Parts: sequence; structure tokens; C-alpha cells
Amino acid sequence: MGAASACAVAVLVVLALSAGGSNGSYEVRAIFDDAGNIIPGEQVKIAGVKVGKVTSVTPTPAAKAAVVLSIDNNGFKDFRADASCEIRPQALIGEKYVDCLPTQPRVPGTALPPPLHKIPGGHEGSGQYLLPVQNTSSPVDVDLLGDINRLPERQRLTIILNELGAGLAGRGSDLHEVIRRANPALREFDKVLSILASENQVLTKLAEDSDRALAPFAHVRQQVADFLAQSNTVAKASAAQRGALARNLQLFPPFLRQLGPAMERLERFADQTLPTFTSLNKAAPSISKAFVNLPGFSASSEKFFISTGETAKRSGPALTQSKKLLAQLKALGTPAKPFSENFASLFTSLRDTGGLERIMDFIFLGAGAANGYDQLGHFLRTEGVGNQCVKYFIKTEPSCNRRLGTVAASAKASAASVSHEPAGLVMERTLAVLKGATPAQANAKYPGTPAPGETPGSSPAPASNSAGGAPSSQPVGGSTSGTTYYSPSDESPEADGMLLNYLLGN
Repeated sequence: MGAASACAVAVLVVLALSAGGSNGSYEVRAIFDDAGNIIPGEQVKIAGVKVGKVTSVTPTPAAKAAVVLSIDNNGFKDFRADASCEIRPQALIGEKYVDCLPTQPRVPGTALPPPLHKIPGGHEGSGQYLLPVQNTSSPVDVDLLGDINRLPERQRLTIILNELGAGLAGRGSDLHEVIRRANPALREFDKVLSILASENQVLTKLAEDSDRALAPFAHVRQQVADFLAQSNTVAKASAAQRGALARNLQLFPPFLRQLGPAMERLERFADQTLPTFTSLNKAAPSISKAFVNLPGFSASSEKFFISTGETAKRSGPALTQSKKLLAQLKALGTPAKPFSENFASLFTSLRDTGGLERIMDFIFLGAGAANGYDQLGHFLRTEGVGNQCVKYFIKTEPSCNRRLGTVAASAKASAASVSHEPAGLVMERTLAVLKGATPAQANAKYPGTPAPGETPGSSPAPASNSAGGAPSSQPVGGSTSGTTYYSPSDESPEADGMLLNYLLGN
């Protein structure tokens, strides 16, 4: 019914558009079997809205009533061949109105029927649009039925028989048509019978299929009977809740109006989630396997959670005691923010510029520079001196004025008089060798005998052995290291020994 109403509204809108703009008169000559109590001036309505009025009511040669309807609304001046009109009561006092439908509801896209036939000139009602009696109906008024019911049954039956006998004598066919037209239900039922007659083969097939379909029910007729009995119980329970059901039926149309947009949104959601559910369908076996193995995993994890609970019991008091520390750390956070930012910038710079790698290179190369290695073994190139001169002074300290040796050439070239402590004969010779002199040249430049204690672990002059006066081997690395021995050359045993002992840190 909702679809039919929507179609009717759509058709009315089409009619309104097709007839819009026309201001001429549009009169419909509707033929009725009976037009009792309908007079000129009564309203003509379509779907409860007034669209015109009755201009005249006249009899026809065929003992019918011709009711002329003047349509004033421009949107409904286009009655079609399937239009229908019916006389209805306006009020209980007997006033009537004509209720019309310009065309019947139909499926959208179906072609409209042709318009009503226009009466040609020279005929009664020329220029008007003829609506035949087959398209009209005038039901019996309620007040007439009430008047009859007020009389005794015998008198009512007498009146009915007399009136019907006098009025319908010899007019059986007319009575048949009037009855069919007077009752819309009978008219619609006649249409139903016509449709069924046209579909007799389909109905025959339906009956045969129904017979085959109902045959199994014969074997379960007891269950079917029980179903009907239970349905009766359900119906009684529903009848006890008819108030609530009536309320549900009242709320059902608003629910349907809200359901439409919701279903549209659900359709869009389904379209968008289709790829997800497709992928989920592929992953379903793995997910199922995971859920199957989940109980075993849960059983295995019980011990872990028990241990975690015991740990939590023990760590709970410690965490509680750490609240004070956390409060202090929170107070420290704000003052430490600038330092943290600078510290972060420092580490970021070290990371971006390769600073850590350069520090490691410095440590490695510094260790290699201080600790040498040759065919004889390791030797120490530098030695850190720990005394009071290690501290950094911003001005000259009298207690720390020692220099590394006294260079004669620098002393001669200096214009100022600077006092240097002598570095010792061994050191002078060693510095001379480091500057490129040979040991013989160093001994010739700095002659003499080294003072006692200048060369630890070695004697001022090498001793001769008993065999041929060759110099004896000296331990490399001092008197205490003593595994590898070095024999100075004949050219200058003293200078070579001093240089090697210095390089070895002895």
C-alpha cells in the first residue's frame, strides 16, 4: 500500500506539471447510477484536498445522473481514462462531496493511459470530458441504513421486498451492474477473478505443485496439528498484549522511516568493509588455530603470572617507598631541563659529527704514540711526571721553574738572560742524537763522564770481557726487566746504550 501511495503521489505530480500554466476551464462530466443528496456547489476533492466544485446535476436518457465537476486547480486538469470518482458523505447531516482520483497508481516508468474523451460539439455537455459510469460509484448512505434498522424486522423486510420488487422488475442486468459498481470491494474482486481467469494455467500448475508440497505434511499431520494448537496459544498471548502491539504498530511507520537511512548507511559500511572481511576470511584458519592453541598457552602462562604476582607483592612495598624519590625527581625535572637539553645537544652533535669515533681514535693513537713496539719488544716513548708542576698555573710559580734540558744554541740566540738548570751529560747527548747527530758526534760535542745516577741500570763505561775486551751485554729495560739483552756497537757503546735506555724508559 505504501508503494501504491507513493506511485499515486508521483502520478499526481506528473499531472500537475503537465497541466501547469493552464488557466482555462476544465469540466468533467461524471455519470453516476445515483446522485442522491449531491447538489451544485458541493466540493470536489482529490486525496482530501479541494480541487473544484459541482456545477450541475442532471438526469440522462439512460436514467443515470450526470454530475458536472469543475476543476479549478491547474495541477489536476488532466483526468485519464482510468480516473475514478465516488460520492462520499461530508458530514452526518447528509452533506456530500465527490472524491476523485485523476489516474490509478502504477509502477514508475509505466506509460500513462490516454486522457478522458472530450464530448464533441452538438452533443449534450459538448466541450466537457466524459467519465463513464463504469468509473464511478455511489454507495448507500449510512443514514438510510439507519432509518431502515429503526423499524421492526418484519416491516423492514416488507419495505425491502416492495421497493426492490417495484424498482428492479425486469432490470436484472442493470441491478447486476449497479451492485458491482456500487461496492468497490466487489469491483476489485471482479478484477481479481479476471486476473485469476487469465492465469488459469499457472493456477493449475500451482495446484499440482501444492499437492506435491502438501503430501509430506500428511505424514506429519500430528505435528502440524500441534503447531496450530501452539499458534492458538501464541495468538491468545498476543491478544492479551494487544495494547502493546497496537503501540508497536503505531511506532512501526516512524521506525521504517528511520530504518531506510540506517540501511543505506549499513550498505555503504558493508561496501567499505568487504575487503576487510575478505582478508579476514583468508585469515580465518590461522585465527581459528590460534584460538584452539590459546587454552594451552593460557595454561603455560599460569606459572608466569603466579611468579609475576609474587614479584609484584615483593616489589609493591619498594614502589610505595619510591614515591618520595619520584616526588624529588619530579621537582628535579624542571631545573634539570636546560642541562638535559644541552646534554642531548652534545650527544646529538657527537653522533652527527662522529665525535665518539674520534675520541676512540685519539685513545688508540695516543696509546700507540706513548707505547712503541719494534723487533726487540715494547718500549715507552713518553712518561708522565707526577709532581707539583703538573697543576695548571696562570702565572709563573717560583717552586716550579724547571725546564727540559738546556739548549746551548737557544741560550746563545736569546737576548734575555734566562737561567736554566743543567740537564745532565746523558740528557744532552741524548737530545743531540734526537736532533740528528750520530752517537760519536754527541760524545765529541759533550765530552766527560756522566755523574753517578744519571744512567740507571747501566755503568758510565762498558766493561771489557776476558775474551778479547769486547763490551758485555746490557739488559734492555733496566736491571730489573732482564730478559732481552742488547750489545752496544764498537763505535760508541755508551751513546747507543743511553739512547736505547731513554727510549725504553729506563
